[in-house]
Amino acid sequence: MIETVLALAAMLYLALQIEDKVAIPVPLSLIALAFLLNHLFPEITRFTPDPQWFAALVLTLLPILLISDALELSVAELRAHAWSLFYLAVVAVVLSVVAGLWLRDFLFGEYHLGVAATVLLFAMVLATDPVSVVSIFSRFEIPHRLKILAEGESLFNDATALIVFVYIGLHLLQGGELTLGYVTEISLVVGLGSVVLGLVFGLIGLGLLKTTENRIAEMMVLLMTGYAAFDLAEHFYALLNLLGGHSHLHLSGILACIVATVTVHHWMGREVREEDRQIEAQQALIERPGASRGLVDTTLNALRITLEERTRHLRNKEDIQLLGLVGNTILFVAMAELIELELLARYWHEILVMFVATTVIRALMMAKFAWLTRQTRRMTDVNLRWWGVLTFAGIKGGLSIVMLSMIPREFPFLDLFKAVVIGVVLLSTFLYSLILLALIARNAALFRQELAAERRDSM
Repeated sequence: MIETVLALAAMLYLALQIEDKVAIPVPLSLIALAFLLNHLFPEITRFTPDPQWFAALVLTLLPILLISDALELSVAELRAHAWSLFYLAVVAVVLSVVAGLWLRDFLFGEYHLGVAATVLLFAMVLATDPVSVVSIFSRFEIPHRLKILAEGESLFNDATALIVFVYIGLHLLQGGELTLGYVTEISLVVGLGSVVLGLVFGLIGLGLLKTTENRIAEMMVLLMTGYAAFDLAEHFYALLNLLGGHSHLHLSGILACIVATVTVHHWMGREVREEDRQIEAQQALIERPGASRGLVDTTLNALRITLEERTRHLRNKEDIQLLGLVGNTILFVAMAELIELELLARYWHEILVMFVATTVIRALMMAKFAWLTRQTRRMTDVNLRWWGVLTFAGIKGGLSIVMLSMIPREFPFLDLFKAVVIGVVLLSTFLYSLILLALIARNAALFRQELAAERRDSM
């Protein structure tokens, strides 16, 4: 076990060094290092003996990854870009699944996939990885609005993909009927229920934050808030049954966790902004001509306290992001164990077909979004440069494999789905990331100009 911790620390160190020296995003290096470590020292990285263990590990790590990424969002930004994010994270996912149903015979005609199987397959390969997107964007100066669109979509997209997978794909696979009433009911109950539950836990987290000024305690509150919202949402049926109901309903843990974290972060952001105003006011008092010695001493003491509080809030965010990096390292090492090269080789054609199909579908969805943004003032205008970035920000991640583990073992296309999903995850992680890096680097000067214009407009 000591060797495992040492290996994880060494991997993360190397990945961070590679990112600093040659600008290769951490997730790419982690995947390559994880495969290398698993090949050379398989006994050190024995995290997950089977996909079910991997799913349990991902569900354990997923909240910390969501919390880390949700700390990049604010209520004001979500409100300003609500319509854009709704299209990207909800409408585009649903339309992509519909496109998959329309193309299923063309793409996989020899397998004669049914509606349920097609929905399951496309839901899995549409779920994106916010960690990779955040890691790449952190290396460049890009327009803040573009950053919000890409990172926000990658977060909320996961919730939509999982809801489609569970409540439509698995529902149909188990013999359920798909009606307009059922879809409307699930959308309202699961969507609104998850948001309300997240808000409740966010408010509880705010109450706990106000009871302490200890930095570590504040970080624990952030973790408890996100994890509790995620866990209760995923096991909501247990609460209903405890209250006398007989239900199998569970809400979206992803959505509840994001909402709870954003709620707490909103309050922390207000505190930081208020502390910034206090610092400016205190500096003005010190610099005022003729200020007395006593006033200067009092103001300096108040300034020191304010700076300490501001630093505490910002360090908590950095610590959570560090935990997210560690969690992502563990996740990639565990993922490397599940790769069966023989299976990938057997279905290489199907993997390439799905990768190309999902890339084209995503490009068309982003093109439709770019067109829509020019028809209304409620959406942020998207130009050709932004369209390219948004298209290749659709990097897949571990949630796709979690969904894979939820499919019954007797499912006849399980090997095919396993190969296609893992293959698309790997291809998108490497190819999308490299293309995204090239696009941003090529347009770096224009992106800096757009960012400068945003800053001027906000002043």
